[in-house]
Amino acid sequence: MTALERQLAELPVTAVSDALKGQTNLDPAIKPVRDHQRVAGRAYTVKVNAADNKLVLKGIGEAREGDVLVVDAKGWMQNAACGDFVAGLAKTLGLSGLVIDGVVRDLDGIRDLDFPVFCKGTAQAASGRHGTGETNIPISCGGAAVMPGDYIVGDIDGVAVIPQGQEEAVFEGARKKMTKDDERERAIIGNEEAARAHIRDVLSKG
Repeated sequence: MTALERQLAELPVTAVSDALKGQTNLDPAIKPVRDHQRVAGRAYTVKVNAADNKLVLKGIGEAREGDVLVVDAKGWMQNAACGDFVAGLAKTLGLSGLVIDGVVRDLDGIRDLDFPVFCKGTAQAASGRHGTGETNIPISCGGAAVMPGDYIVGDIDGVAVIPQGQEEAVFEGARKKMTKDDERERAIIGNEEAARAHIRDVLSKG
């Protein structure tokens, strides 16, 4: 992991979203299975048909240590794209996390792994293993384009994609926005007069 990647990994996803003007956010329904979990790393992409997760295993085996497996499961909600065993394989092989446009099962087991898994929820049913789909290709996940090697950042607020080549600009933009927000909070929150003045100022601008 480079120094820049370590810095990106520490950013809140809201700051990344602001720096990218909200253009690369995944569906906000994709959330971590535990509120405290964060995910950050280079995307290794997987596209599967609904209710078919064989290529998820292929992607886990192909991805490099530190990668985030990003799975386009078509938002399918009836069959899980993975369970605790498959998530455990990803953890064992050193991936940084899973981001799935779909659902998982064995939720207690996945939570016990304390491994970042982001998804739309849970289902009881397993998927089949037919082998439809592709790995390491451009995909759409949660309504956002994801290219192999894009940088993924996620936390309790959701997931955002930093396109390759934009990492430094996004980091600088996010840090500036965070600094500005911190200064505003220190000046206004807890100060009734300043709070009312701020509200009036915002409303006056229409």
